[in-house]
Amino acid sequence: MQKIVSSSVMRESDAYTCENVTDSKTLMLRAGEGIVESFPFDGRIAVVCGSGNNAGDGYVAAKLLSQKGLDVTIFLIGDKFSPDGKYYFDMCAEAGVKTEAFSPETDLSSFNIILDCLLGTGFKGEARGNIALAIDKINESGARVISADINSGLCADSGISKKCVISDLTVSIGTYKYGHFLGAAKDMMREKVNIDIGIGIRGKYAVLAERENFLPLLLPRKNASNKGTYGYVGIMGGCTEYSGSVKLANLGASALRAGCGVAKLIIPESIAPSVAPFLLESTICPLPDERGHIMFDKNSIDAATARLACLAVGMGWGVSEENEKILSYLLSEKDFPIIIDADGLNTLAKMDKEILKRTKCRVVLTPHPKEFERLSGISVCEVQKDPVMCAENFAREYGVILLLKGASTVVTDGEHTYIVDRGCAGMATAGSGDVLSGVLTGLFGYMPYSPLTVSLGAYVAGRAGELASEENTNISMTAGDTVAMLPRAWKELV
Repeated sequence: MQKIVSSSVMRESDAYTCENVTDSKTLMLRAGEGIVESFPFDGRIAVVCGSGNNAGDGYVAAKLLSQKGLDVTIFLIGDKFSPDGKYYFDMCAEAGVKTEAFSPETDLSSFNIILDCLLGTGFKGEARGNIALAIDKINESGARVISADINSGLCADSGISKKCVISDLTVSIGTYKYGHFLGAAKDMMREKVNIDIGIGIRGKYAVLAERENFLPLLLPRKNASNKGTYGYVGIMGGCTEYSGSVKLANLGASALRAGCGVAKLIIPESIAPSVAPFLLESTICPLPDERGHIMFDKNSIDAATARLACLAVGMGWGVSEENEKILSYLLSEKDFPIIIDADGLNTLAKMDKEILKRTKCRVVLTPHPKEFERLSGISVCEVQKDPVMCAENFAREYGVILLLKGASTVVTDGEHTYIVDRGCAGMATAGSGDVLSGVLTGLFGYMPYSPLTVSLGAYVAGRAGELASEENTNISMTAGDTVAMLPRAWKELV
């Protein structure tokens, strides 16, 4: 299990380890050794160092690389050192490792590899002065760039930065931090790896969602089973303005690709003829509508949702006064898991959210940051500064599972939190969220209601998107391409 923590938890864990388990100089030595072992260093190497312990990791790496016979030069941004950093810097000096003071005239373009040790995980704000200049020179150098612990200038809690190093590899030390996954992290790090140096984590953490986490859910199917074994699920959405026949078909297909027994599309009666030609395995359940919007009719809704193991609501629903009546009724009277997405979230945002605390349903909310702003009243800007905390607080207060979309996905019930590092830029296209909702709906046909199940859905949909991007491009792929890759994504897991 790979843990992911905030910078404060990492700092407290490090301090406890140094005081009670392993001295700080030994931890710094392990960090430098881990960096050197993480990449095939060769050619001319520049180690660009700031003034903290991050620089100390760089001094250890510089000494080890020099001992291998490589051409290493340390560039110092200033003349300040942490105590442990000074210890290893002096060792470099004794070993004859070349050292230069960084200046505006420094040219890094002749180096093959640059080790970025400017700023550590405690940095917040905006890089300025020589630090900012050094970041620019590293990025403009044309060299392969390795960042120690986290890219200098990138916030370790949010992945936000106005200026930071762009790395070919980031070597996380101890355990991953939230900023390795959130915000702009994926655009700043081409690859990342974590090295364990013996720091025991003390405090709250999230878990990186990986195949090993999902194994308890991925049970073999028995031959003595039928479609009822894996659940009847419903998808309620669509309207005249957003009939999206193909999108609705994708919803049904992605639910079935997630393994449910039957996927039922619950849609306005007036758009049923346009949707039907796109459906093969899914079934249609038309509901009475007015001007293309589903009308609240208790008997019709009860009939449509009978026997369901799960219901997703809101995709392509549009804006209608009837939507609030429908959603309020579902939350008040039904007891199956309900996934609320898209216009369902916008509808919920207009309602008294206290209904979530009283509902018989087990609720999953799947907002992107703007939808979450409408739900929570917290601005997108503030959410992006600490998405994990915002998501956990909301989920805990309202008793829901929250899936907060982003470059990486946060899934939490307030107590258990997963980070799903799957997906690609090509999924920034209409219908990708619908595919995710379809997968989640299909899973709840036969899997338990839990953050782990929701994380599995996000993982599979994201991985299918990555495979679609490989087959097409990030520019040309559509949500339908993601649906087509769901079988391959599942095959990798099972």
